[in-house]
Amino acid sequence: MFLNKTVLITGANRGIGRAIAEAFAQVGAGLIVHSRSQTAAFAEDMLALAARYKVAVEHVVFDMTDTPGMKAAINAALPPSRKIDVLVNNAGIAHGGLFQMTPVSVVRSVFDVNFFAQLELTQLMVRRMSRQKVGAIVNIGSIAGLDLAAGNVAYGVSKAALMAFTQTLAAEVGSMGVRVNAVAPGLVDTEMATQMEKKAGTEMIQNSAMKRLATVEEIAQVVLFLASDAASFVNGQVIPVNGGSA
Repeated sequence: MFLNKTVLITGANRGIGRAIAEAFAQVGAGLIVHSRSQTAAFAEDMLALAARYKVAVEHVVFDMTDTPGMKAAINAALPPSRKIDVLVNNAGIAHGGLFQMTPVSVVRSVFDVNFFAQLELTQLMVRRMSRQKVGAIVNIGSIAGLDLAAGNVAYGVSKAALMAFTQTLAAEVGSMGVRVNAVAPGLVDTEMATQMEKKAGTEMIQNSAMKRLATVEEIAQVVLFLASDAASFVNGQVIPVNGGSA
């Protein structure tokens, strides 16, 4: 399905991003995996992943908010002559807090990672994809950006912006052979979920028809579908993956 295709995944060192990397490796994709810092543990993990599935795995390191650093790293890994087939914008940070108690500088810092950094990278990749006349972009949004609630002025609104951008960009580049979609996970069994206030997490589980957290693998499979030819006529969609939350 993805043999001889190249997939760039941001925030691939843990959680949903790590599961997405494995899902694409399982179907033969060559990977460019991003993390904010270089660690021996992640390097060893990616070497093992490459060996297990017999695929190429390259590692790029940059801070998402360092635009010159990001562009330099991406251009080194993806010279103009190299095709990019899929971009998965997964990197992000969480923040909770009431608006009146949250400095605007904090909201801005969350937007810098969750929204503006995604725009910078997407613009770089979509220009290439448009020239290629083919490509797929999958943004990792959040149910928090669809069901906005008190205490989500930074994280939830930044994800809402990313998902609105998804639909706007899809309308712009669909005729160029580039599809843009988003996944909006509910509460997922990750380190980020453990940082949530216990009461809020319990309420989210109780509001889910399936009464449990999603696994990272369940999110990864939806991303894989949206990036695949099986979704060749799916464009500009935000897919909630939340267990049927009320």
